[in-house]
Amino acid sequence: MKFFILMIMAVSFVFASVDINNASVKELTTLKGVGAKKAQSIIEYRKLHCFKKVDEIVKVKGFGNKFLQNNKKKLTVGKCKK
Repeated sequence: MKFFILMIMAVSFVFASVDINNASVKELTTLKGVGAKKAQSIIEYRKLHCFKKVDEIVKVKGFGNKFLQNNKKKLTVGKCKK
């Protein structure tokens, strides 16, 4: 039973969307190609700029079109807390 619950949690975590306006470093590192340093870059960027659409992630240094193609289905843009 514990195994079943852990599997459900793991699957939901893998397929969960990541809100680039509000996600933590831990949540951002679930994206393909994002480590702690790149996650922190997103957080620093959003302190000054709100993301209005997912495609704007390429404005953050170190993120390009290839990153966007690999992760677009997992990205969402929630309400900005700025």
